Amino acid sequence: MNFPRIVLAGLSGGTGKTIVTLGLCRAFRNQGRAVKPFKKGPDYIDARWLGLASGQYATNLDPFLMPNDKLISLFLEKGQGADISIVEGNRGLFDGKDVDGSCSTAELARIIKAPVLLTIDCTKMTRTVAAIVAGCKAFEDGFNLAGVILNRTAGERHRNILKNSIEAYTDIPVLGMLPKLKENPIPERHMGLVSNTEYGAVDKALDTLGQMAEDCLDLEAIRKIAENSSSELKTEESAWSGIELSSESKPVIGVVRDEALWFYYEENLEALRRAGAEVKEVSIFSSEPWPEIHGLYLGGGFPETLAPEISRNSVIREYVRSLAESGLPIFAECGGFMYLGRDVEYEGQKYAMSGVLDLSTRLCPRPQGLGYTSGKIVHDNPFLPVGTEVIGHEFHYSLCVDNNETAPKYALDMSRGKGMADGHDGLIRDNIYAGYNHIHALSMPCWANNFVKAAEKFKNK
Repeated sequence: MNFPRIVLAGLSGGTGKTIVTLGLCRAFRNQGRAVKPFKKGPDYIDARWLGLASGQYATNLDPFLMPNDKLISLFLEKGQGADISIVEGNRGLFDGKDVDGSCSTAELARIIKAPVLLTIDCTKMTRTVAAIVAGCKAFEDGFNLAGVILNRTAGERHRNILKNSIEAYTDIPVLGMLPKLKENPIPERHMGLVSNTEYGAVDKALDTLGQMAEDCLDLEAIRKIAENSSSELKTEESAWSGIELSSESKPVIGVVRDEALWFYYEENLEALRRAGAEVKEVSIFSSEPWPEIHGLYLGGGFPETLAPEISRNSVIREYVRSLAESGLPIFAECGGFMYLGRDVEYEGQKYAMSGVLDLSTRLCPRPQGLGYTSGKIVHDNPFLPVGTEVIGHEFHYSLCVDNNETAPKYALDMSRGKGMADGHDGLIRDNIYAGYNHIHALSMPCWANNFVKAAEKFKNK
């Protein structure tokens, strides 16, 4: 099966690979091609931008969060029918979770047998670029460095020296050279690119990047490299293995999806549907209570940036509190967990949240938890059985403070990661599970199965 694909990588974060990837997605889309974007790693924000650039939602691929067979199966399923699948890497090409580079962008490229295009920031650099390219090509076996894209070049003379140096010392083609930009078309914030909901000129920015790609990159050469990815990909395991139809009655699980909370893997929502739920999107900014639901999923996001608006909506805050008191199964991650607390302290001000949990969160100037997580479930809860090995990730600037929950129980003992308190996460009370850890449904099929069963039980009580 012909499956055109490329991986865009960088030497580190901040080299411009996201800008290049967005430009490629928009440029190929402008040619009338069906572009399927993927994002390596757990990032939600870059994935959202990739989806906007290409016109198709981006799928996250991560060797840490899912077994290789499921990853390949998901890649094949979601890329089926696309003219080109474009995967944006994260961090540096060989950077992984340990000294061996486990779960790196290079490892992902090997798993999906995709050629790699390396974006290099050439600021104040000339001949050294050839040494970098030669070193990357030789550093690890089994991956295909198919071309380089030179970013932040200073002028025609600079570009000529860079290109001639690479051609003199390596056999890797230069596929494009981008100038220094006076300003980033897409602003950044503490968690990387700002979300599209915080930036009004989305299409203008993406069109600018698409035009830059058309002007500065050899799109035809890149397309041919992708189409020459002839290595066959196959797997015996479905991405959805372990997820079972767990209800015939179609319980409704509300998913809060709005400007404040929108960090979701589409596969998590699809897993809930495959397990038998109807997924209904709701908003914490609604002016009136939601239609009937039998479970509630609150994902991550940036509730602090809209804290005044959230605080003013007492109708929904009180409604969510009443749902929790009625025994509704609630699963909350990071920003969703913050919303369940009494209040959020942001820039010296406190803003009321739903008050489901008797605790507060405070935004800090530095990350309070960052990276992959792992641990084991040690207390009963509706979602993850005791003994379940949990893998996930966390990235939060907020800190849990003033926890006045009576004898709080944490379902998750973490062997890797910070969580809510000293390596504990997943605060449980009644049918509520809330914490900073984000999970991917394909790594733990039991999560979707049990969530739907709990929703069905609530529906039928």
